[in-house]
Amino acid sequence: MDLSTSMTIAASGMRAQSSRMRVIAENIANANSTSPTPDGDPYRRQVATINSEFDQQLGATVVEAGKPVEDQSDFRLQYDPGNPAADKQGYVKLPNVNPLVEIMDMREAQRSYEADLTVMEASKTMLSRTVDLLNK
Repeated sequence: MDLSTSMTIAASGMRAQSSRMRVIAENIANANSTSPTPDGDPYRRQVATINSEFDQQLGATVVEAGKPVEDQSDFRLQYDPGNPAADKQGYVKLPNVNPLVEIMDMREAQRSYEADLTVMEASKTMLSRTVDLLNK
């Protein structure tokens, strides 16, 4: 595997993790949203997916962000009879988003992004040093 291939693989990982962070940010932004109607459902948590695929031209496996899927876990219920979105019993459906889980997922995505960035920087440094050696 040459250095440009390792940079391409790392770049694909960075794009996938960036997409994952966007999905997580959307979940956090909608963590307390409610449905505009009493019988409607609130925002449903999205789960980012990442697909790996063998690239024939590179001769290596790269990753890409897949389409996010909806988390089918139950919505949270909160007793708030004065809320316009409350049902007949006075409960409001809240999104199935746990901010703590989202923050931990965000940190994991950030660490993976940073690891890919480190690979990119190391490959760039090695490529630069190789060119310097060839010019001497």
